[in-house]
Amino acid sequence: MHPASSAGPEKGQFDQSFIVGALDDFISWGQSYSLWPFPFATACCGIEYMATSASDFDIARFGAERPSFSPRQADMILVLGTITYKMAPVLRNIYEQLADPRYVVSVGACASSGGMFHTYAVLQGIDRILPVDVYVPGCPPRPEAILEAVMQLQKKLRAQTIEERREEIRHKLALIEEKNRPIVVE
Repeated sequence: MHPASSAGPEKGQFDQSFIVGALDDFISWGQSYSLWPFPFATACCGIEYMATSASDFDIARFGAERPSFSPRQADMILVLGTITYKMAPVLRNIYEQLADPRYVVSVGACASSGGMFHTYAVLQGIDRILPVDVYVPGCPPRPEAILEAVMQLQKKLRAQTIEERREEIRHKLALIEEKNRPIVVE
């Protein structure tokens, strides 16, 4: 019998034919390239996001080209612009309706820290109501910065299992609740 026509595989043949990995790694990779953003745009950062979605910057390369304006069909919320205290409960409600696992990107100085609006009406950072995953600096940030945030989020998704993500969210939400607990003076 000729060695090439033997019944069994030759030594080392499987090394080139199979890729072995964990199911969680495969799921994380797939999720990282299928982020569906919900753009919550209230100011000029929304215009920068629109530029990011256009052909010059092409967010489609990262699998996040399908903006969804229904929170139940999105898994990532991009908070783009100034958030007032009147908007905060609405934003939190939208976050709660996102598909699980859900991610939050704070875009621009206004969403991240209140920006130049240090007033009684403006929320001084959405991390007071939402567990933020990635912050994008700038006023307004360039489209490249928004793309960098998507890449950072993809890296985070690939490094975490679903259970690790759930535990991280539980921890962040507990910190938010603790921070927002009213001070009682007796």
